[in-house]
Amino acid sequence: MDAFFQYSFLQTALLAGLLASIGCGIMGSYVVVKRIGYMAGGISHSVLAGMGAALFFGFSPMLGALLAALLAALLIGWIKIRWQTQEDTLIGAMWAIGMSIGVLFISRTPGYSTDLMSYLFGNILLVSTTQLWEMAVLNILVTAMVLAFYRQFLAVSFDEEFARLRGVPVNFFYLLFLCLVALTVVLLVQVVGLILVIALLTLPAAIAGHYVHTMGWMMLLASLLGMTFTTFGIWLSYVLDMPTGAIIILVAGGSFILSAIFSQWWQHRVQAAES
Repeated sequence: MDAFFQYSFLQTALLAGLLASIGCGIMGSYVVVKRIGYMAGGISHSVLAGMGAALFFGFSPMLGALLAALLAALLIGWIKIRWQTQEDTLIGAMWAIGMSIGVLFISRTPGYSTDLMSYLFGNILLVSTTQLWEMAVLNILVTAMVLAFYRQFLAVSFDEEFARLRGVPVNFFYLLFLCLVALTVVLLVQVVGLILVIALLTLPAAIAGHYVHTMGWMMLLASLLGMTFTTFGIWLSYVLDMPTGAIIILVAGGSFILSAIFSQWWQHRVQAAES
């Protein structure tokens, strides 16, 4: 762990991982509870179209990612509201189209091969100070919106019909919720890339769900787990000289498997003791 104190690029990567873990824990908890990982996947893979277009026209990839993520979130939310019977197919089509458009734009941009790999699989070790500030702003925005509309998001996540009966504008908050997921996806792209975003978005929250049963505690524990996974993953990838994003996901995935086994064993033990 001494390397964190010796190299500034590792300190920057660590800070990026910690920032990403906050949004990951907050919005990932909603994604897991509402079971919309496939919708978050559609949003994340559509982001490549925006990043590719931004690179091609000379703009910031983060700006392109942000615009594409928000547009994808609104389109996917509208598909869910209007065409529920065909939503899987339509979201799958958006997923593929977004990736294809991004690859085409990047292929027409000089030096595309390096950029494409870093966007698909992440390159947290190359995060700049400007990107850290962008991540911090997105984190503040996501956290503020969740705090402001905590009860509405909770109602929409657990029981949409009850929320409608209470006068909550469900469709509006559902679309707003997906937009916040989109912002979180843009945060995580810097850490693990587009391909592995869903894993880091859902695994810490899924592990937290094994041990806590209130949304607030789930968000807190998921954020702490995300910080642990990213910190250990960055250190381990540095020691092994291997891709950081993939190592972070392996750490998170391995922890999820062990947690699932342990929680099942503990549940059976408690049931046996009660009987």
